[in-house]
Amino acid sequence: MNAFDERFVRTIKDECLSRMIFFDEGMLRRALVEFMVHYHEERPHQGLGNVVPKPSRDSMPNDGAVLRRERLGGLLSYYYRKRRTA
Repeated sequence: MNAFDERFVRTIKDECLSRMIFFDEGMLRRALVEFMVHYHEERPHQGLGNVVPKPSRDSMPNDGAVLRRERLGGLLSYYYRKRRTA
C-alpha cells in the first residue's frame, strides 16, 4: 500500500473508529463524513508544516477568546479563536 494511505487508515482507526461502537451502516457513514470534515478542514497535519489542508476560515486571528467545537459527541475537538468585531 501507499504510505499515505497507511497513515490515513491508522489515523482514522486510532482517532475515531476504535473508540466507537456502530449499530448500523448509517452510523458508520455519519462518523466517516464527520471525521473527513475534521481531517481536511480542522486538523493540522505534520507533513504540511502543522497547517490545515483546507481551512474553513480565510484567515485565523491571533487574538480573541479561544473556543472549542466538538464533533462526534466530543470525540473530536477543534479549537479556534473568535473573531473580534470592529
